[in-house]
Amino acid sequence: MLTFSFAVFLLLITPGPGVLSTAGVGAAFGRRAGLQYVLGLFVGTNFVALAVVSGLAAIIFAVPFIRTVLLLMSAIYLLYLAFRIASAGAKIAFIETDSQPGFFSGIALQLINPKAYAVNTTFFTGFAFLGESLLDETLLKFAIINATWIPIHLLWLAAGVMVKRMELPPNIQFRVNLLMAGAMLIVVGLAVYALIG
Repeated sequence: MLTFSFAVFLLLITPGPGVLSTAGVGAAFGRRAGLQYVLGLFVGTNFVALAVVSGLAAIIFAVPFIRTVLLLMSAIYLLYLAFRIASAGAKIAFIETDSQPGFFSGIALQLINPKAYAVNTTFFTGFAFLGESLLDETLLKFAIINATWIPIHLLWLAAGVMVKRMELPPNIQFRVNLLMAGAMLIVVGLAVYALIG
């Protein structure tokens, strides 16, 4: 169980679309929008975990066309989300946006996030530690994952909010937002490449 807990920590703390977008939303839109977004991510990641445990994800991803469509939707949505983060607070009129990613944006991201499926598949198909009861082990894994997931995402949100509170000049804040959005896209690109390749 300790090995599983350590693996959960390592896989969740590493930058992926969820944590990077959490920091980005915090930096671009502040604590309140960030908390709504994190709540959506939390609900979404648990939907993904249930899809993995029930076998629904395996059925869906077994059809190459559906897998390709989901990867394409993921890339398009993440580009859109990265644009919103990058352009938040920008004083350049043609890209300025005040709309904040919220609860439903968080759910949507997790439902099409390739890393969410890969990580949850790793969690629930590996690291057996209660051989006598698969149900008990699955429930315990859900508890460990969520007990680790929540503080990690709140720490990433706090990091983003700290950047916002620094009240950086608009041009510097714009660059920080661009950097966060760019990092998110690089991680997504790597995840998609790993799934396709």
